[in-house]
Amino acid sequence: MKKQTLLIGAVEIEVTFKEIKNLHLSVHPPNGRVTISSPNFYDTEKVKIYAATKLGWIKREQAKMRNQEREEPKLMITQESHQFLGKRYLLKVIEASRPKLFLKHNTIELYALPEATFAQKERTLYNWYKRELEGIIGKMISIYAKEMNINDIHFGIRKMKTKWGSCSIEKRIVWFNIELAKKPIECIEYIVVHEMVHLLERNHNKNFIILMDKYLPNWRLQKQILNKLPI
Repeated sequence: MKKQTLLIGAVEIEVTFKEIKNLHLSVHPPNGRVTISSPNFYDTEKVKIYAATKLGWIKREQAKMRNQEREEPKLMITQESHQFLGKRYLLKVIEASRPKLFLKHNTIELYALPEATFAQKERTLYNWYKRELEGIIGKMISIYAKEMNINDIHFGIRKMKTKWGSCSIEKRIVWFNIELAKKPIECIEYIVVHEMVHLLERNHNKNFIILMDKYLPNWRLQKQILNKLPI
């Protein structure tokens, strides 16, 4: 598998040459990263020509993502709004002898040392996000692994700049963006199924679509909702 980066106009495109039959173009949320999967027997010039014909569509998709609502920068202070599983909560920062966090009704109670910095309070929140997301995704993977007849699968949560999830087929590891903890449960399920289907079908081809329709019939709606939510 060979990779190459092309520059078409001002658009950077990551091209991967694989054992496939057709070209596949994707613009990925949240930042509009552009990828093309190309058959090994195509040369770079043919891929460039194809990309050039799609430049207008690429720019329109990237513009949609740029215009997508963005979360306001957080200060980790009382009465600040934070999201969890698609719902809005108000943060309440409470001085304490050790850091901890509780979800109470419409409030996230964050206990922090009096001298705690922004980074320390944010770490407490994201450690909690990670634990909660691990529990949710773990249950989903257990259910879908049985349906898909997938064995020996591992997953992890980490910060990711340009993807909601990724799949290492060789290592049987699926990674998920910790920011998913802020999104509705149905959108998390879409990403889980999407990445698990890659263990059955590496490429975004017709077979991939068939498998997505089989295991999560409403995946298109969830994808649309996720792409419209604040990043």
